[in-house]
Amino acid sequence: MSKSKTTRYLILAIILLLGVYWVVASASPVAEATYPNANFLISAAELKQRIAKEPLVVIDVRSDEYFDGKMIAGAIRLPWDKFRHDSVAENMGGLFVGIDKAQQILGEHGVFRNDKVVLYDSVARDGGATASYVFWVLDMLGHKEFMILERGIDGWMDVDGTIVNEPDQREPLLYQAPRAEIELRRWADEKFIYPRLGDPYYQIIDVRSQGEYLGEKLNTTLDKAPLKAGHIPGAYNINYELNWTNPETKAIKSYNELIDLYRGINPNHAVIVYCHSARRGSFGYFALRLIGFDDVMLYDNSWFGWGHPDRFYPVETTANTPSGTSLPAVTKKATGKVDKSMPSKADKEPQKSGQGPAGNKSGYISCGG
Repeated sequence: MSKSKTTRYLILAIILLLGVYWVVASASPVAEATYPNANFLISAAELKQRIAKEPLVVIDVRSDEYFDGKMIAGAIRLPWDKFRHDSVAENMGGLFVGIDKAQQILGEHGVFRNDKVVLYDSVARDGGATASYVFWVLDMLGHKEFMILERGIDGWMDVDGTIVNEPDQREPLLYQAPRAEIELRRWADEKFIYPRLGDPYYQIIDVRSQGEYLGEKLNTTLDKAPLKAGHIPGAYNINYELNWTNPETKAIKSYNELIDLYRGINPNHAVIVYCHSARRGSFGYFALRLIGFDDVMLYDNSWFGWGHPDRFYPVETTANTPSGTSLPAVTKKATGKVDKSMPSKADKEPQKSGQGPAGNKSGYISCGG
């Protein structure tokens, strides 16, 4: 065989190998990928290394009901429910205390604007799903460095981290977020959501159980009266518990697993997350931010607000499935900034008469009080 033929065969073989490699790489575009916002999650092993080398403000956010007296050495106590209040007049529970009060609470507990904050709860309550509410507050305030400890105090004990029985005390100070850095868009309400039903830019995720989502299991008002059955029209159901590898350890799924869970949700569009009172919703919010979604909002009133029997917002009992096929693989780190000038279809086009705000005539139940 001549040298020229040998060379041609060698080149052809290389081209074929490159083609096979490209096909495999295309089929698994996120192989070995890490979370785009990996700085939002810290393992106990990493915390153990960092806590000895740099100043971190570690915050135990467990409420008194779930606090067992065991704390990470040097941690302060700031129960997550201090950022919420019940409204007897509105018959709604777990409402956000507001921007000004939240900053006051942080300052009273010695949290400074430039602190590197680590938030933790426990496997019992609820694998990050209470720390995530404080995460949302800090994200909305534009805090610079903050993260959730995976598996909380349980993860810390698994790596033999030092445990104490008394919280650290920090001097009260002023926590003041510059107005330009506060992201109020991350806090959605009914007045924002209702005119945007049917707008393809706004995707809505209900993180409650399937029974709650379909109206088979009813949520209740503050005085235990039943709320409406169903979900916000057009909302998809992704149970917040599916963000864990399993319900026992409550470790966070890998990036590959999470993007598969949120397959079909467009990362370049806005996402509004809700549940019954925003606690579980905040965990969905955290998961989306972790995998790189930027324009994410928590509907704080959640089903307390939308499903209240005295309110006239439409509800739906049929399931919706994301129609998109793309994976939410975000290649650049989210900045925390959103394009507030993004035009809304609902703002531009009037609703057609005879249709609900989502333009869908099927699957609704009464929206009367």
